Amino acid sequence: MLKTNLSARTAARRAAPALRTALTAMAAAVLLAACAAPEFKQPQIETPTAFKEAQVPAVQTAADGTRWKQGVPAERQARGEWWLAFNDPALTSLIGEATQANANLAVAAARVKQARAIAGIAEADRIPQVGVNVGGQRNRASAVSLGLPNGAPVAATNVYQANLTASYEVDLFGRVASNVSASRSDALAVEATYRSVLLSLQADVAQTYFQLRATDAELATLEQTVRLREESVHVNQRRYDLGDIGEFDLSRARTELSTTRAEAIGLQRQRATSEHALAVLLGKPAASFTATVNPLQDSGFLPVIPAGMPSSLLERRPDIASAQRTMEASNARIGVAKSAMFPALTLNASGSGASDTFSDIFKWSSRSWLLGALMSMPIIDGGRNKAAVSRSEAQLEESVATYRQSVLVAFAEVEDNLAGLRILSGQTQQIDEAVVSARRSADLAQKLYDAGRSSYLDLLDAQRNLATIERNAVQLRGNRAVTTVALIRALGGGWGETEPQVAAN
Repeated sequence: MLKTNLSARTAARRAAPALRTALTAMAAAVLLAACAAPEFKQPQIETPTAFKEAQVPAVQTAADGTRWKQGVPAERQARGEWWLAFNDPALTSLIGEATQANANLAVAAARVKQARAIAGIAEADRIPQVGVNVGGQRNRASAVSLGLPNGAPVAATNVYQANLTASYEVDLFGRVASNVSASRSDALAVEATYRSVLLSLQADVAQTYFQLRATDAELATLEQTVRLREESVHVNQRRYDLGDIGEFDLSRARTELSTTRAEAIGLQRQRATSEHALAVLLGKPAASFTATVNPLQDSGFLPVIPAGMPSSLLERRPDIASAQRTMEASNARIGVAKSAMFPALTLNASGSGASDTFSDIFKWSSRSWLLGALMSMPIIDGGRNKAAVSRSEAQLEESVATYRQSVLVAFAEVEDNLAGLRILSGQTQQIDEAVVSARRSADLAQKLYDAGRSSYLDLLDAQRNLATIERNAVQLRGNRAVTTVALIRALGGGWGETEPQVAAN
């Protein structure tokens, strides 16, 4: 029995170091797990398998009964330079100018530099901080402070020093690693925001450009109407002078001429406003920019933009990418907040030389050194660190909700513009048919009036109807171009397969 007890005690003594080691490792693991940032989990988003509006068949019949002319497919177009799909050199030139000179884009690029610099500051905490200082001083102490009688002569002394210091924080509980991760995610979020600003700028330039061209086309239509009205006044004046018609018809002709001229003048104001807006996007003073008159004649140049799969939209949209990175940064900051509740260990080292002559401070006899370790930990903080953890967790909840909202808005914007293009296409087909009919009606009304078989009011009504329908057709062409650009913006500046994004320089 005695041998058995001795053997048990011996085995226990031998097992004690291993047990202590295991318990120490377990305690360290528990502490590390307690302060580390939680594993990031991607929020679950209900993603449809396809865009609803992309599955609705569009009307494809043209006014003459043939198949409607399709735009040029843009599937092979480079996603980064999506505007090339419009095959418009003027548009390409304007977007190039805006990219180089727009002030808002410059602000976004500067923010990218700032975010990268902040990430670099956080990265610096991973390596020891080393510094050096060299200096000298001349000092004269009082006699009393040296224990000498008051008034005793004391000589002044020179002291020269050279110090080399180093410090390093041992990242026991992941504070540095979590802070670096958060800073990197912040930088990536700002880069994604830069790409979002860039995409918005490019889309704004394209949309303003097409609005300007649509206004030019509308002005051209009105100017043609003005010429017809002037000719009508001239003819009616002659007929009035000959006594063929009364003053009523002549007055109505003059009224229509003045009204049409007023509409044209009002449209010139709209053009000027669009031109000034385009100048701001290009980073130019409005007074120094004049857009060339280039009426938008038809919609045949518009590319067909494939919507792709909704799931790929989450990878293409830069605003969604920014929201994703913000979530990751918020998650990492939970680890930073938790680590403040645990000990921090800092290692310090310094070496120096001091002498009364500068040439001797680097001699071995003048040396001094110091090695140290400092561990600090909060004991009573009034709940400050606990509140900091709660705040960081709430910030993560906020960023998750923001991400979900960004995704929902992105899906809705794509559906809106797909529906817009589909409906505008149907409207365009119907309005083109109406233009053909209205022109025929105006021709017949003119012939009947010239033959004296209808009144001038009938002619005015037919001409007015034609002018309105032609303006509607022009406006629809502009709306289709603007909506096509809006769809590209909603898709993240591309379509089909996702291409790698280029970070801002």
